[in-house]
Amino acid sequence: MSLSIVILAAGKGSRMKSPKAKVLHKICGREMLYYSIKAAREITDDVIVVIAHQKEAVIASMEKYFDGLTFVTQDADNFPGTGGAMMGISPKYEDVLVLNGDMPLIQRSSIEKFLANPADIVMSVIPLDNPSGYGRVIIEDGQVQRIVEEKDADEAEKKIQTVNAGVYAFKHHVLQTYIPKLSNANAQGEYYLTDVIALARNDGLSISPLNVEEVEFKGVNSKFDLAQSESIMMERLRKGWMDSGVIMQLPETIYLEEGVRFEGECIVENGVRLCGNSLIVNSHIKAHSVIEESIIRDSDVGPLAHIRPQSQLDGTHIGNFVEVKKSTLNGVKAGHLSYLGDATIGSGTNIGAGTITCNYDGVNKYQTIIGKNVFIGSDTQLVAPVEISDNVMIAAGTTVTSGNYESDILLLSRTPIKKIPGFFTKFFKKDK
Repeated sequence: MSLSIVILAAGKGSRMKSPKAKVLHKICGREMLYYSIKAAREITDDVIVVIAHQKEAVIASMEKYFDGLTFVTQDADNFPGTGGAMMGISPKYEDVLVLNGDMPLIQRSSIEKFLANPADIVMSVIPLDNPSGYGRVIIEDGQVQRIVEEKDADEAEKKIQTVNAGVYAFKHHVLQTYIPKLSNANAQGEYYLTDVIALARNDGLSISPLNVEEVEFKGVNSKFDLAQSESIMMERLRKGWMDSGVIMQLPETIYLEEGVRFEGECIVENGVRLCGNSLIVNSHIKAHSVIEESIIRDSDVGPLAHIRPQSQLDGTHIGNFVEVKKSTLNGVKAGHLSYLGDATIGSGTNIGAGTITCNYDGVNKYQTIIGKNVFIGSDTQLVAPVEISDNVMIAAGTTVTSGNYESDILLLSRTPIKKIPGFFTKFFKKDK
């Protein structure tokens, strides 16, 4: 599509009350700027991101997801404001859309509506029941006449409920003509993109209003706004996956991130948290389990289990209070109360309750390798590095120290039980 999209992402976002640049705050696991770029990339190959505050961090974050973006650094010290952000922009196409990087809920369908209007400028507007605090957009005969800030509005103008949504479509020649004419002779000492509207209106250019949905064009300016936007985004994600066949029980209680993918018949119970680029295939994730950056295939997990990053489960049963970290389990049963870290475990192996891999010595992490058809009794400690061959039985309560153990053996480390007659009576000083 012959459209250039400029995304304004240079601001600090002081109302977020955070040292982090506003556009880097995350919604459903991805920086909010990611979503604006994603929507833009669905339409055009010419996406220009204007940066300034923490620009290196912004570039690094977005280059994880996208190739071929154009980053332009705003001279915010000498040319602050939205108008200053547009100085030095060189769009590829005649039609130029200006988006804000703090509008993560905007979608392709809404962007495309700007292109259906042939006006020199298309300006997004929102009708609000309570427009207090917003500049009013004065519209006459279907054309934007001017924007009046509330402090400058008379009583009649204050009754107008149409406000500026902050997204514009310009013809490139309009920007070339009026951006150089902007002035910072105002209380804030900034260059405002909205001043282009007044200049163009004075020269008789056509400026058409476009009514848009508040939910998509509402900017994120506070942590409360961030939470609201994440809730809306998550509802979209959940609905999308349910429409694709995923069963979600009490879906409003399920936390789901942008990078999560499902394949086949999947069930996700209430209270589940699915994070990062996790892939769930033909699996059942039970209540209040956490999956982070892992692959779960033909398996069931939980309830109350934790699968930490870089784990892969195939044909595996993980029960309650089991934690798996950076491990590969193929056809394994771990029913309850176990920790399996930095481990590779073969098919047919049973992990008894209370089993742990002792994978960290305080300095380094070590691997535990367990073969096929190994039966591990309850309360076993596997001190890595350790390798256990196929067809081994480990007795309950055993500590398996570092080493390699051959097939078809029993491992047993158990102190003989000691009986002390009369100890109970003596200890509690009770009469017989």
